[in-house]
Amino acid sequence: REKTREKTREKILSLIKNHPSITTEELAQEAGVSVKGVEWQLKKLKDDHIIARVGPDKGGHWEVQKE
Repeated sequence: REKTREKTREKILSLIKNHPSITTEELAQEAGVSVKGVEWQLKKLKDDHIIARVGPDKGGHWEVQKE
């Protein structure tokens, strides 16, 4: 279970790097997890200061702060 979570996190980071304006729905589809799962991962990544949201939910984008 922990390995799956790690893989999902890496996949989300990679997707964000390649498509900073990707939506939560698109991330869920690409990573093969639920929207809730993506939201949980994004919250953790933000809490760990790995990613940051720049701009509004609609029309904003993600920024990877550190690997």
